[in-house]
Amino acid sequence: MMPGTASTLAAHDSLLLVVDMQEKLLPAIRDADALRGRVARLAQAARLLSVPVWATEHWPGKIGATHPDLLTHVDHVVAKTHFDACREADFLADWPAGRTRVLLTGTEAHICVLQTGLGLAQAGFRPVLVADGIGSRRESDWSAACERWRHHGLETVTSEMAIYEWLETPAHPAFRDVLALVK
Repeated sequence: MMPGTASTLAAHDSLLLVVDMQEKLLPAIRDADALRGRVARLAQAARLLSVPVWATEHWPGKIGATHPDLLTHVDHVVAKTHFDACREADFLADWPAGRTRVLLTGTEAHICVLQTGLGLAQAGFRPVLVADGIGSRRESDWSAACERWRHHGLETVTSEMAIYEWLETPAHPAFRDVLALVK
């Protein structure tokens, strides 16, 4: 399928990327507790639906690890020093085969999330911004990140859109467990 071709998300080709949701950074992020809750629910749903959950940690020695509420739902963590995780030598090295739709959540929307999304697009992936799963210190930076994302023709969803597209049908065996996360 060509980039930009309309299609719903599918669990079999998706990966959820939690960008820099670190303990020492989150207190500076606007509405961080609500953001952390939404990302945790999305990560839980992803795991129930066999979607790998990866996280990046920017300078973890200085900024700390991924918040413990999120880390319990993460399959793989990559430490980084670049704002764009794709610039790290080992970031794509262990990438799961066939996982070309990358849903991005995390902080800060206008820095590491945006740059990593653009890097993934340049590397041939189909990044998808989870609008209610990203945060910045200032609303103006969050808005600018979303506008730049659109400017580059990249896709945006909400966490609930992603969950229901991954599910495909209420007949899915994990439907009740996933529904409990959404409600």
